Amino acid sequence: MLVRYFAAARAAAGTEAETVPLDAPALPRREVEVLLVARHPQPPSGQPPLAEVLARSSFLLDGVACPDPHAPVPDGAVLDVLPPFSGG
Repeated sequence: MLVRYFAAARAAAGTEAETVPLDAPALPRREVEVLLVARHPQPPSGQPPLAEVLARSSFLLDGVACPDPHAPVPDGAVLDVLPPFSGG
């Protein structure tokens, strides 16, 4: 799965994008979030923890809004992490 981080999510993860292998053909989005936090337990200096950013973010799964934390994320998917922009 390809994860692309935008704005504050990029800052908290310390990267624009990363390929994350899943241990199953698909995982619920919420489990993917847990996996991402485990991959980035410490934010870069001066940045919020990734867990905080993910808690207030929106997600696109293969370009489609994915508001359901139980939605399955397939191993070959693209997951975009979109934190609130402009304080919104």
